[in-house]
Amino acid sequence: MEKVLITGAAGFLGSHLCDKFINEGFHVIGMDNFITGDIKNISHLLDNPNFKFIEHDVTEFIKIDEDLDYILHFASPASPIDYLKIPIQTLKVGSLGTHNLLGLAKAKNARILIASTSEVYGDPLVHPQTEEYYGNVNTIGPRGVYDEAKRFQESITMAYHRFHGLETRIVRIFNTYGPRMRLNDGRVIPAFMGQALRGEDLTIFGDGLQTRSFCYVTDQVDGIYSLLFSDYSNPVNIGNPHEITIKDFAEEIIKLTGTNQKLVYKELPKDDPLQRQPDISLAKKLLNWEPKVGRQEGMLKTFNYFKDLTEEELYKSEHKDFSKHIRK
Repeated sequence: MEKVLITGAAGFLGSHLCDKFINEGFHVIGMDNFITGDIKNISHLLDNPNFKFIEHDVTEFIKIDEDLDYILHFASPASPIDYLKIPIQTLKVGSLGTHNLLGLAKAKNARILIASTSEVYGDPLVHPQTEEYYGNVNTIGPRGVYDEAKRFQESITMAYHRFHGLETRIVRIFNTYGPRMRLNDGRVIPAFMGQALRGEDLTIFGDGLQTRSFCYVTDQVDGIYSLLFSDYSNPVNIGNPHEITIKDFAEEIIKLTGTNQKLVYKELPKDDPLQRQPDISLAKKLLNWEPKVGRQEGMLKTFNYFKDLTEEELYKSEHKDFSKHIRK
């Protein structure tokens, strides 16, 4: 039985990846420090003999006694609320954490896939975004801590690939959604659904004409899985190319939830991208992959997940307290 280490295992995407690899017959070692992850996302796996969990911060030295065949590095804050509140930790997990995991992969002779992001393109001047586009990123802006952490992560990964001959894969993840998202993480889908379920008006930042493209989590996981077992080391976009404006999307949410909330407008945050749409031509050609789950189907599954949350979860404080995780 091949073994895979998945960091960020208690997070949204990480937990779904744990499910995928266990279902495919792997022994999975999950790692998380719970700075943004939640144990409930992997609670169903804790008694599984093919799953082992280690609570650990990947920015510290990582010791794994077992042999490893694969490593997937998904440890990182992934929403603006998180990485604006814990900027140093965001930079450290993309730099020190990635360095530690690349060293571990080298020591174990394991293939490593690192989770990059569409944020490496910044507020893009090219539309849709191809892997060849270098991006338009404000390095010293408030979002720079995340954008630059991921850009550095790509650079050091390719350095290990070229200098040490390490087997590496890089996935650039575009907006992904589905069950196990945190309702209060600040991203548009849980934000809109939470507001609708609480009977609040839906908040749009800017004029609502900015666009996003949303990929359902099972499609994203299938793309990542296929990329890991490809022979391609350069970055690959994985996302859904179907683009929609935030205003139209908010109206879809109101229709889906059967509520009659109004749309309220607030100032657009600094460096918030105005367009986000992946060009997935490479993924189609290289991996024979493209999304299968339509937005209507995926949004209904996601809404049903949020609808089943307890009233306490629905109304709990807006942001997670990170204080116990912060080292000075």
